[in-house]
Amino acid sequence: MSLTDPVIITNSISGAIANREQCPAIPYTPEEYGAEARRAVEEGAAMIHIHARTPEGVPSYEVEDFAAITEAIRGAVDDVIINYSTGAIGVPIDKRIAYLRALRPEVGALNMGSMNYAKYSARRKDFVFSTVFENSFETITTLLQVMNEEVIKPEHECFDSGHVANLDPLLDMGALEPPLQVSCVMGVTGGIRPTARNLAHMAEQVPPVAHEWGVIGISREQWTLVAAALTLGGNVRVGLEDNFYLPDGEMARSNGDLVAKAREMTQDVGRRSATVAEARTMLGVPRREPPLTRRDIFRRPFETSP
Repeated sequence: MSLTDPVIITNSISGAIANREQCPAIPYTPEEYGAEARRAVEEGAAMIHIHARTPEGVPSYEVEDFAAITEAIRGAVDDVIINYSTGAIGVPIDKRIAYLRALRPEVGALNMGSMNYAKYSARRKDFVFSTVFENSFETITTLLQVMNEEVIKPEHECFDSGHVANLDPLLDMGALEPPLQVSCVMGVTGGIRPTARNLAHMAEQVPPVAHEWGVIGISREQWTLVAAALTLGGNVRVGLEDNFYLPDGEMARSNGDLVAKAREMTQDVGRRSATVAEARTMLGVPRREPPLTRRDIFRRPFETSP
């Protein structure tokens, strides 16, 4: 990757933790997901990262909810790369495999290592929550096998530099095929600290065959990390899953606001945002034609690709 390459801007449209009490713009219904995706794509996003919710806003890992959201997004925009989260705490892996097999997103996020996962309150001098995020090699290879079978491109989410090193045995055994997409996730308590210096360190650890790497900055440090990634030649992710606020402290009115700022910063450093077609070429992700409808999905829910 170099500074002459276009920048793939990903929009993390809605996470699994925050709700509208914290940010009124978070989408709940499929129609709201579709409207947010349209705003993001119009501002320059080439990929949409999805955590599903029920129409009431409850986090969901059901095929039906992923299907309804995906269909709404595909109906709202002409083209965008669809990326499903597979990370979860306390959700059986079989359930996560079910929506991958049924819906075959073009990209699937693949968390690359186990870790302590927490949110700490300096004001309270205590953890808001604290748990262990399990991503053993057994879990990683099980999900990766499904992705390979269903022709789903993995996005390797790495919360520390050791997670990047976990790519090495997978490359050696031939389970991964370049180009790879590596995302440096920074700002989670339990993972690497969110600094530009640490991002440069992680970027240096990315295997040369990866081709594409980027940053996922959590909370308001997101904008410092976006700036660092852009000047180092990387891609960026922004969205209401990761951060609610613009650099001036104003709360975003939509995902489109966050994507627009990322596009502006991209231009400010002399780069440009990738079109969806360019992002597909860079990641090796062809468009699926025609897109499945819910009727197709539930007539043949677990048919695998030939």
